[in-house]
Amino acid sequence: MNIVIYGTGGVGGYFGARLEQAGNNVTFIARGKHLQTIQQHGLQLKSIKGNYLVHPANAVDSISKVKDIDLILIGVKTWQLQEVAKEIKPHLGKNTMVIPLLNGVENQNILCSVIDKKHVLGGLCKIVSMIEDYGVVNHVSYEPTIVFGELDNKKTKRALKLEELFLMAGFKTTLTEDIQTEIWTKFLFITTVSGMGALTRSTIGEMLENVEIKLLMYKAAEEVLAIAKVLHINLPENSIEKQFKIIESQPYITTASLQRDIMEGKPSELEAQNGTIVKLGEKLGVPTPINSFIYNCLLPQEKRARE
Repeated sequence: MNIVIYGTGGVGGYFGARLEQAGNNVTFIARGKHLQTIQQHGLQLKSIKGNYLVHPANAVDSISKVKDIDLILIGVKTWQLQEVAKEIKPHLGKNTMVIPLLNGVENQNILCSVIDKKHVLGGLCKIVSMIEDYGVVNHVSYEPTIVFGELDNKKTKRALKLEELFLMAGFKTTLTEDIQTEIWTKFLFITTVSGMGALTRSTIGEMLENVEIKLLMYKAAEEVLAIAKVLHINLPENSIEKQFKIIESQPYITTASLQRDIMEGKPSELEAQNGTIVKLGEKLGVPTPINSFIYNCLLPQEKRARE
């Protein structure tokens, strides 16, 4: 299959490398020194699941240089998604599929506001990985997983074909029967740890050791669940307990990408995570005091980073 990885960071770099390792024709979209290094020396994947070097790597700076695309996996940050959608729109073939692997619950809506809905499948991933250096992606924890599905939850021929493709690439794959439930479940997990981690500058292990911080995390998760209920998202009552078991199973030193971006002074996904809960809470009349506190405390630094 002819696959484009739009955004060769920790997410796109990992899954793109595994798909190339499985024999697919993969093109990596990257920028700057990261792109130059990949073009010259290949994409180096360091992983607890086994290292791999994509060399030579087919890497370019623009999707306009790629023809006959079957699948686009988007691995940029949420605040870049609308611009990416505009860039890929002219290069979509009749049957090109587009799957966002981003955090957040509004990605499909953003894509469908720019490109034809027929191209879009819902998706998310589960992995802790990052760019370690130019041309180097390091997967440090979590079983790499892609969860995806049609927006109407039908098991179409193309979805079944993608399921087989992903399984052949050797990472865990779920073709879900309810993509919105899966997206909100991941959102519950990532929003609970990301904002609080950025605010406290602490690892997951350090936060869990502090009784008061852990309680605040739990209350933040309750607000997410309350929003989901009003939106009629099918999240079970024990969703928070299940996600906290996953949180507690992470290595002590684990941090979320939003937290790392904020600590490094970069633009982050604050608006797409805690900011989205605050916005939806105001719209739906659901109180979100913990997420509002986290969001507004981090907002000044976010604004500085974007300037």
